[in-house]
This record gives sequence, structure tokens and C-alpha cells, in this order.
Amino acid sequence: MSRLKIEDARSRGSAKLIIDKNLCLGCGTCASIAPKTFRLGADGKAEVIEPVGDDEKTIKEAIDSCPVNAIKSTN
Repeated sequence: MSRLKIEDARSRGSAKLIIDKNLCLGCGTCASIAPKTFRLGADGKAEVIEPVGDDEKTIKEAIDSCPVNAIKSTN
């Protein structure tokens, strides 16, 4: 399976938020910290809400709080 098919990648300004669905546990930590940016999808895994609605600090806290480091922010 291609990596692009297992990732949920969305733009956040000039950066892109990427969730690796193979790593995501579906614990909901990101969605509880940044509910305007992340939610749990029908597959029980995190996904990015477009457009993102939380501020940079909140999004970074959600990314840093992921227990399996499934969320990345790239430029």
C-alpha cells in the first residue's frame, strides 16, 4: 500500500499536517487538545479538519502530545 494512501495530509498555511494512519492509535488526544483541527474519522483514526481552526501553539501541543508521534508538520 502506498504511503500516500495511508496518510491524511492537509495544508495549514505554508505547512502541511500529516497523520500516519498506520501509527495512529485512535486515542483522540489530538482531537481533545485541538478540536478545531483534528477529529476521529469513521475508521477510528485521527484526521485533519480543513481548514484548521486552532492556533499554532495549540496545534503544536496536539502534535507533541501524540503518544506514537503519528502527526507531523512539514513545510
